[in-house]
Amino acid sequence: MKTFLLALVASVAFALPAQAETFEVKMMNRGEKGAMVFEPDYLEIQPGDRVVFVPTHKSHNAATIDGMIPEGASGFKGRISEPFEAGFEVSGFYGIKCSPHFGMGMVMLIKVGEADMPAHYASVDMPERSRPRMDDLLKRAVNAP
Repeated sequence: MKTFLLALVASVAFALPAQAETFEVKMMNRGEKGAMVFEPDYLEIQPGDRVVFVPTHKSHNAATIDGMIPEGASGFKGRISEPFEAGFEVSGFYGIKCSPHFGMGMVMLIKVGEADMPAHYASVDMPERSRPRMDDLLKRAVNAP
């Protein structure tokens, strides 16, 4: 009977899905890396995880960058000056921007699950000040352990 109960408990424990996590990203006027930044600006999460984007100052939002979401994923756009929570179900890389401050370089990158970096991400059209920040994030993602 004891062996049966242990086997039953073990099978139930392994049958339960992994608990999804929620991560917080701050949208800031000034942070460790300068003006108009997301902190952190790079996340590695798992499918099913969620991210809460929190404006620490007014006039920020989080939105996906056109051409920088995995095939089969839906883009999103949060409201200005309001916290926004997004779920990430599809594995791949998601380019994120603050719509009002995209021209000032306010971008971030989220890697969901196991994925290869799409080659076209390096040539997605974006403002002049956003391109170097995104290029740095793309390099960090490719070189991440």
